[in-house]
Amino acid sequence: MYIYDEFDRTFLHERVNEFRDQVVRRLSGELSEEEFKPLRLMNGVYLQLHAYMLRIAIPYGTLSAAQMRALAHVARRYDRGYGHFTTRQNIQFNWIKLDELPDAMADLAAAGMHGLQTSGNCIRNTTTDQWAAATPEEIEDPRLYAEIIRQWSTLHPEFTYLPRKFKIAITAAKHDRAAIRVHDIGLRLYRKDGQTGFEVIVGGGLGRTPFIGKTVREFLPREHLLSYLEAILRTYNAGGRRDNIYKARIKIQVHEIGTEEFSRRVEEEWAQLKDGALTLDDAALDAIRAHFQVPDFEALEDGGPELAAAKADPAFARWYANAVAPHRVPGHAIVTLSLKPVGGPPGDATADQMDAIADLADRYAYGEIRVAHEQNLTLPHVRQKDLLALWQVLDAQGLATPNIGLISDIIACPGLDYCSLANARSIPLAQDLTKRFADNDRIADIGRVHLNISGCINACGHHHVGHIGILGVEKQDQEFYQITLGGKANHKAKLGELLGPAVPESEVVDVVERILDTYLELRTSPAETFIAAVQRLGIEPFKDSAYAAR
Repeated sequence: MYIYDEFDRTFLHERVNEFRDQVVRRLSGELSEEEFKPLRLMNGVYLQLHAYMLRIAIPYGTLSAAQMRALAHVARRYDRGYGHFTTRQNIQFNWIKLDELPDAMADLAAAGMHGLQTSGNCIRNTTTDQWAAATPEEIEDPRLYAEIIRQWSTLHPEFTYLPRKFKIAITAAKHDRAAIRVHDIGLRLYRKDGQTGFEVIVGGGLGRTPFIGKTVREFLPREHLLSYLEAILRTYNAGGRRDNIYKARIKIQVHEIGTEEFSRRVEEEWAQLKDGALTLDDAALDAIRAHFQVPDFEALEDGGPELAAAKADPAFARWYANAVAPHRVPGHAIVTLSLKPVGGPPGDATADQMDAIADLADRYAYGEIRVAHEQNLTLPHVRQKDLLALWQVLDAQGLATPNIGLISDIIACPGLDYCSLANARSIPLAQDLTKRFADNDRIADIGRVHLNISGCINACGHHHVGHIGILGVEKQDQEFYQITLGGKANHKAKLGELLGPAVPESEVVDVVERILDTYLELRTSPAETFIAAVQRLGIEPFKDSAYAAR
């Protein structure tokens, strides 16, 4: 965990007081909604269909148990008893009253949390691997660099009013769990000839015009990270389009002028910044690293009699095989908590669940919690001998559904139930799909399938990169859904291919089921995953079965 200092705490409280004054002026009529809008957006406050929504940043997805309790308190005291975890590793509260927003923000600031730069045309929350500093497959903790980027980008005077919002993601592992190739900037941390640095990927993004990012620098030594990011942002800020909101993202700039020309402009700008004040020497890195509180891991061995005995319970064994991953420290494990119960809204957690998770983190996981972009939570450091006790409480709280990475582990945006931009609902469709695929044996046999749902073309549900992607569209004043197949968000990122005409809401679950039945019929063996079968066969067999009953 990164521990804020007195400067950070003072800054947050001053920002809350500033916003409190702005709310008073809005309620008195001194500010119109149009005048208030840019002020509230700077603090993460949106006006949605039914109420104001408060989005709180969770930097690189890392929470302390105390911060999770603060979120539970806000959900219980100011909202309707729950919060919604997002694909940006943030949390949203959908029902807070305007006059109570400053008090909610003050309570969160006391726990070191805020909504700064969770909205607006600025650099948003930098995301990373939810298994960071726990997985044995990474070369270094990427959160160190995410924190450096957070400090550099917060209220950056040049980049507060960019042409459009800007998102950065980092991974340091072979397997990309941060979807870096569909971000404005993706950073892959690796070693080359004994030196640590980054592959720099620019111009990824989803929305109405999706692109997979392009590599603009194969290897950037880590000391040059901030100066190179500054050069990219300056190039974008100077050349990005401001005349058309739909063409304002950096992906359009890279596409229109080409990767080679964009890289040339960045290198030209970087030549003026390289080896200057933004250089990250060892002292600068050590200063940030010193603020990270590293767990004092107990000396344990892998396995042990407690774990072996626990696996005799079939329900525990199923959950263990699905939700538990290896840890870099012997005797420990990474545990993913499913926020996708059968019939539940994906990514939602109640205040009681948040309190329970905080207690479990303190008791069994060194007080630390992570948010995954798949809208689940992770306890990154759990002692293996405590896994059975942990599972028993998670199961009682509805947080142990053994569906991680399976068809019912659905990513979904809030959709038309909340969002004023949406064309169709996402949550009810996700709930119906989890009910259809509620049988644990069945979904385990189907195997790994990523199903993502977006309620509009803005693609907050990442439908373009779902193995099965579902996009809500409006057709003759009714909700219809387009379906894509073959998308991937990992290190081999790929955009899905449109299957055919949009189908009405009443047919979507049946269409998905026919697609999966076709996969089960045509796979070479249970070892061939759904996405591998789509890559081998193409979409035609699935298209034929999907529309056969129409």
